[in-house]
Amino acid sequence: MIKQDELRVASLGECRFSSPLDFSSPAHPSESYFRCDDDRVQMKIRFRSGAAETESVSAEEAGPRKKIYFDPAESTAAIVTCGGLSPGLNNVVRSVYHEASENYGVARVLGVRNGYLGLNPQSGLAPVEITREFVEPIDKIGGTVLGSSRGPQDPDVMADFLQSHNIDMLFCLGGDGTQRGAHALSEELLRRKAPIAVVGIPKTIDNDVPFVRLSFGFTTALEKAAEVIRGAHVEARDAINGISVVKLMGRHAGFIAAGASVVSQEVDFTLVPEVAFPLDGDGGLLDSLERRMRDRGHAVIVVAEGAGQHLFQTAEQRRDNSGNLLHDDIGQFLRQRIAEHFAEQHFPVAIKYIDPSYHIRSVPANVYDRYLCDQMARHAVHAAMAGKTGAMIGFEHNLYIHVPIPVIAKQTKKMEVTGDLWRAVLEATSQPRW
Repeated sequence: MIKQDELRVASLGECRFSSPLDFSSPAHPSESYFRCDDDRVQMKIRFRSGAAETESVSAEEAGPRKKIYFDPAESTAAIVTCGGLSPGLNNVVRSVYHEASENYGVARVLGVRNGYLGLNPQSGLAPVEITREFVEPIDKIGGTVLGSSRGPQDPDVMADFLQSHNIDMLFCLGGDGTQRGAHALSEELLRRKAPIAVVGIPKTIDNDVPFVRLSFGFTTALEKAAEVIRGAHVEARDAINGISVVKLMGRHAGFIAAGASVVSQEVDFTLVPEVAFPLDGDGGLLDSLERRMRDRGHAVIVVAEGAGQHLFQTAEQRRDNSGNLLHDDIGQFLRQRIAEHFAEQHFPVAIKYIDPSYHIRSVPANVYDRYLCDQMARHAVHAAMAGKTGAMIGFEHNLYIHVPIPVIAKQTKKMEVTGDLWRAVLEATSQPRW
């Protein structure tokens, strides 16, 4: 349970400069554009009429402030992209540059190369100067022009780097591991009383970051995953006793697998981390798959990478360089167990295994994600210019908010198996309600 005090956003100090973003006119006063720290967004907006009143915590609404902390003409901003790829990273870089440089008039914008590694002088990776010419074509391509890497760096070393390069604000694009690193860095800078703002922009193709209703790259992933499923269905349908197994992203949450299954309407079984499905026995996956094959002659299985981990006997937990839990390969495991099961039944099947994860995450963002990237980027610049630090841009109830990074680490976002999305999956697949 999040308490109101935990949603208090750290600030570098008094905002003394007038914002250059004054678009006021007689028909549109400035108050309709600017936000203040007293503008709040309630986290829970639903209530039951007649029920006892319950306290609802609220978050600070994001947006431009009338007064800002930094003098744009004397300021330097920097951008870093970390972790795995996601559609839209270049769009965020482009929009951060344009908002900071073109609208606020920030003197200099730098790009940190290869993630947090580029904040360590021992890497030999000098930051790149970001210009209008540099960002002009990058929104049309996938990946990140700044490069990326996994793993943390010493906050002391990163703080030294920022101070030595006279960087006033750092925008950190990444998932939970990246945001943990951003928080550690902001804490070190506050300890030093260094006036440097650190603002996070959430990047997760899995859509599993708390306080972010939709993360950029997610709708692109659904679109591309649905295309893959369509091809998998054709492969299964046109083979003799064809079975296609498609493994999609989703370490802890099944949003992509579920959403793509609903979009495609061509999936027979959708397996997600939120549902511990049985593999063997009456009514288990293998039994249900055999019945489906005998009835229809083909089947498509979509499995999220974090599904079915209860089926493995792993001695110890393994983590990657970012601290993310490494999962056993459920896709290859299912492929083997399915082959063994039908061989025991003397039922010949043609199994196609498809893992499009690297393709999906490396493509350019679609139209909606491009818009979302732009808005996330601009609100991050507004936050940094106002001296906010140790915070991430959130997105709830179609409003952008400031969320202290430690609150993100305390929460987990998973798909509600009692919600409409999972019910739509069950209806589309007709799979057992395990």
